Amino acid sequence: MIKPSIGQKAPLFSVSEWVQGEPTNFNQLTGKVVLLEVFQVNCPGCFLYALPQAIDLHQRYSSEGLSVLGIATAFEDFDKNTLENLLRLVKTQEVIGETLYTLNQHGILIDGRLPFSIPFPLAMDYLVKSEIGVSEDKITAFIEKHIPDFGQKANTYQENVRQQVRVYLQKLEYHAQTFELFNLKGTPSHILVDKKGILRSCTFGSHPDLEKHVQNLLQESAIFANGVEIIRKFPSLQRLGNQEGEAQKRGDQERHAAADAQGLPRTN
Repeated sequence: MIKPSIGQKAPLFSVSEWVQGEPTNFNQLTGKVVLLEVFQVNCPGCFLYALPQAIDLHQRYSSEGLSVLGIATAFEDFDKNTLENLLRLVKTQEVIGETLYTLNQHGILIDGRLPFSIPFPLAMDYLVKSEIGVSEDKITAFIEKHIPDFGQKANTYQENVRQQVRVYLQKLEYHAQTFELFNLKGTPSHILVDKKGILRSCTFGSHPDLEKHVQNLLQESAIFANGVEIIRKFPSLQRLGNQEGEAQKRGDQERHAAADAQGLPRTN
């Protein structure tokens, strides 16, 4: 599977079911800035700051061209990060597990429920049941992804790490396709795609500069093949075009006047 790179076309994400809002994807949202918020139902941090941040951005910038989407994924706690618990969240604002415990500790919940609802479209990541057994190739691929200089480590270290990875992979019941496609490190994660469908940012954890990044992308205007739109963030280009147009108009007028004086036909 080829991993997407910043600055390249964003690949289409995969979901098993849309639980709120109309089904969509990046290729259907050309002309909009897309914030894809990836979270887990059993993830306190997702509900403490990431989802409230995404909701705030949705409320303030959706009218300016921002489309916020949410995907609930699962890379751990497969008994809690389920489609059923996502549906419960959407329908009743109920939370579970560590999210329930932590949000109660912070005094956020009201009768065990969120005091807010999530207003943007939500879907469940596409989970694929893991194959029985873990090959050495899978162990190597996992290690190379997370420990770039693994081959330079001592043999004893390498053996211990390979055994730990083998145990970890054996415990994985499912693979979440969108989570793995974008090579996410955990939840919450924030994926930003610009108006041309280009992947511009893919970050994990707290993102205090997310609003600024969204604002910058909203100031850009996608350049389509018909050339109708230009980059608004460079208004000097438009001014230059206007100046060149005025100069050409004056030149045409002078040529026409000279042609008229000599009784010659006008040319442009």
